Amino acid sequence: MNSVKASIFRCNCVTVSCVIFSLHYFVRSYSFIKMVTLAPPLAVRGMKKLDRDRFAQTVDIPCLRVKSSSVGTLTGLLKRYLLKMRSFKAIRPVCSENGVVEDIREVVLDPRIITSFGDFTVQDRELLGQMGIDESSFKQGQLDLTYDNWAADDVLAAVLPEGVETVAGYSLIGHIVHVNLREHLHEYKHVIGEVLLDKIKQARTVVNKVDTIDSTFRVFNMEVLAGETDFVTEVKENSLRFKFDFSTVYWNSRLGTEHERIVNKLSSGDVLYDVFAGVGPFSIPAAKKKCFVLANDLNPESYKWLQENAKLNKVEKFIMGFNKDGADFIKEEVKNHILEHRGEQRSHVVMNLPAIAVSFLPAFKYLFSMDQLKQIRMLPLIHVYCFVKGEGNSKEMATSLVEDQ
Repeated sequence: MNSVKASIFRCNCVTVSCVIFSLHYFVRSYSFIKMVTLAPPLAVRGMKKLDRDRFAQTVDIPCLRVKSSSVGTLTGLLKRYLLKMRSFKAIRPVCSENGVVEDIREVVLDPRIITSFGDFTVQDRELLGQMGIDESSFKQGQLDLTYDNWAADDVLAAVLPEGVETVAGYSLIGHIVHVNLREHLHEYKHVIGEVLLDKIKQARTVVNKVDTIDSTFRVFNMEVLAGETDFVTEVKENSLRFKFDFSTVYWNSRLGTEHERIVNKLSSGDVLYDVFAGVGPFSIPAAKKKCFVLANDLNPESYKWLQENAKLNKVEKFIMGFNKDGADFIKEEVKNHILEHRGEQRSHVVMNLPAIAVSFLPAFKYLFSMDQLKQIRMLPLIHVYCFVKGEGNSKEMATSLVEDQ
């Protein structure tokens, strides 16, 4: 019992000490509380039509006033303390009352880091002192902020209701910004679109996915939230160019690393059979390595843009394109090509349609007769993608899913 009481007593002492420390800190920094809060005005909360003018405000900021000749040296020393915002320079001239620019510069500091001269580290204060800069150089100035000074995340956090999950992220496909807004954000969708259009440099169109992916062609309906209704775009992936109509084909910008991983397994002279080729993210880089590629997609639009991208990247002579059902492509084009070349070259099959790719595996069953198999030197290595659900070892679950076909 005594040990319990002692523990409680010690805990209470710590609590009292914390309160005293907090009170001391509160008193010491009271005059800077307004400065530490650096955010868009509260008046923009709940805005459903973007009004950029309502973001204008004047805020108090800490700064150092120094001689112009010291700025070059100071920039490196104070780099981590400077206020960094969009469309803003932390070092600015100082004008006298009659408008003449003086030989003094104002170095604007981040109020979330610095609230007094004592907030600089001891070492940095010593270095500043060696340059003749001390507590008397520390001033409180004012800064006029506008909509242009805030990043997209800052604006959206200020506009959307408190406690509401904001935009989780977006994909950038050339000039198209693609978001997938949750239902609670729908009433703010046009504000979100305008903000992203303003703040993302290369954006000309902002779209929102409005339903699930079509199981046939892996495309989805979309609505334009802001900007141009222009879905033909061009992206760069692994130093190659891909052009397509984003509204009619499937493209996932997050798969670039996986495309590269598979292509790195290929060598010049290998053969790639791309069953669900899309616009060519596996096929085009493989052809660029001088692999011979048979690329197929059921979507006529994907087939069209696959051909276009082969020309765009100057690899037409290494690619043969097909517009067929995946199973037919395997049973006809893949089979005939392997038989014709007797499997003399190393070959790979890519089946990147995770939702249903494994259901196409039976097309490989009994693809060759025993006599034909005797003539084939090497059979292809198949790379098949799938989704697995539930708890457990995902690798074992995926293997089981494939083995069940």
